[in-house]
Amino acid sequence: MNDKPTVSLFKLRGFILSLFAILASINLSIAQEKDIRNDEPVHFNIDLSKEIGPMQPAWAWWGYDEPNYTYMKDGKKLLSEIADLSPVPVYVRAHSLLVTDEGPRAALKWGSTNAYTEDSDGNPIYDWTIIDQIFDTYIERGMKPLAQIGFMPKALSTQPEPYRHYWKPGAEYNDIYTGWAYPPNDYNKWAELVFQWVTHSVERYGKEEVESWYWELWNEPNIGYWRGTTEEYIKLYDFTADAVKRALPTARIGGPETTGPGWDKAAEFLTTFLDHVISGKNYATGKTGSPLDFITFHAKGSPKVVDGIVQMGLRNQLNDIDKGFEIVASYPELKHLPIVIGESDPEGCAACSEADYPHNAYRNGTMYSSYTAASFARKYQLADRHGVNFLGAVTWGFEFEDQKWFAGFRDMATNGVDKPVLNVFRMFGMMSGQRVSISGGVNAGTDTFAYNLDSILQSSVRRAAQDINAFATVDTKSAAVMVWNYHDDDKEMPTAPIKLTLGNIPVNKVLIHHYRVDKNHSNSYQVWKDMGSPQNPTQEQISELEEAGQLKLITSPKWINVEEGKAQIEFDLPSQGVSLVRLTW
Repeated sequence: MNDKPTVSLFKLRGFILSLFAILASINLSIAQEKDIRNDEPVHFNIDLSKEIGPMQPAWAWWGYDEPNYTYMKDGKKLLSEIADLSPVPVYVRAHSLLVTDEGPRAALKWGSTNAYTEDSDGNPIYDWTIIDQIFDTYIERGMKPLAQIGFMPKALSTQPEPYRHYWKPGAEYNDIYTGWAYPPNDYNKWAELVFQWVTHSVERYGKEEVESWYWELWNEPNIGYWRGTTEEYIKLYDFTADAVKRALPTARIGGPETTGPGWDKAAEFLTTFLDHVISGKNYATGKTGSPLDFITFHAKGSPKVVDGIVQMGLRNQLNDIDKGFEIVASYPELKHLPIVIGESDPEGCAACSEADYPHNAYRNGTMYSSYTAASFARKYQLADRHGVNFLGAVTWGFEFEDQKWFAGFRDMATNGVDKPVLNVFRMFGMMSGQRVSISGGVNAGTDTFAYNLDSILQSSVRRAAQDINAFATVDTKSAAVMVWNYHDDDKEMPTAPIKLTLGNIPVNKVLIHHYRVDKNHSNSYQVWKDMGSPQNPTQEQISELEEAGQLKLITSPKWINVEEGKAQIEFDLPSQGVSLVRLTW
């Protein structure tokens, strides 16, 4: 019998942790009701000798609903930029890679490849042309697929009509769940499709390349994306995993890509799946258990409009991650497996625009970028707390072809122009080696501004003062400190004077590069607004916007002296600003 907490015990633990968090944060709450005194910097001490864990590039994962945007003009441009910002291969996850082509191939929350059809006698016809075009685009840029096996081809669906949807922002979201979301009418034909796809991939790209990919089944099978039962998903997983391993025994297969582990039913789906892969009877082989090389689930925030402004829900996203990590950690047999948060975002619908969903107004500007800094740092903390193998967190935000400028989609770029949020990922791309200890987050008056993890899990970032915090790494000849000034409320907050004291620097002199994302730096959205928000910008304006979308230094690089292993750096960090201070020697 597997020794693991039940779902009800997870709820009890959450209640107890909430009580402790309330008690632990009483003094913090009192301190944070005070405004920042501009003459007293918030002070952080960074000890480069106190390593707390590897800087796993968990941020280097992206995904999107519309696979056919991959090989379009702006899609290729953005993928090139994403690949260029990372020192390691970026993994890319896209929906609908097995969807049957009906009507326009690409549209919001729709994509198709026509990889599988049947002739009049029901014999399979395989066509890898479009999938190859998508994967070739990744491979050419040194990227790798997190290859999503889904959704159901029309010829295999138990309910093929209606199949094509024509969803647009503002329409009922459930309208998207059509024939592609149903179980197969023949599990053996489905398994053969998977086997042929993996076999073709090995033939085209080589065994060693495909061994470096990750294969995963479906998307969010605990909600409308799967119109079958939990057991039917498990059956599909068994047939899929067996087919992948028959085609390439060393391939990596994972799942179940459930969403919202903080929900009772989602936690139950995840635990039922994990119980099965350990001790259930395999539907495909009749043996005990099923192959599982990595574990996936999703975590989303929950923004809303309060008193006319957007208020983010950082707590919601982190609680999903906390519960997901806790569930995995409760299985001794599985705790060592890599975890990929298959979608990790401020909310749930990338294609839901700001115009139709006002709570999405955070997406164009620096709220999204500062949220990203604050949330990713806490993901590492949660992994450390639970002792799990945190491999990646997929940002579900890419680009949307032929849409209005800054339309309020959750994307990294608009019409080929990078948004501020992408520049935070460029910052992460310069952080490597080992994560190191940080203390402080207080000013000379002992007012605390750095929200601790339990405080955010309990009440998010809602008190008077901002979350002014830092995240640091050290490598053999460099160190980097990311600092952010974040609050859940999307409004102007006080500027924070920052003082960084770095200790145990192994040389006498270092070169400082200070990068910034804020209202006036690395911010194409602000430049576009200053232009008058043109929907038909001139080529000269587009060039200016492209330049504004790149990551900027706030000062020229400079050398500073290190005395007794210490260096001090001071600067002001405005509301929703993110700084990266990078030292090289």
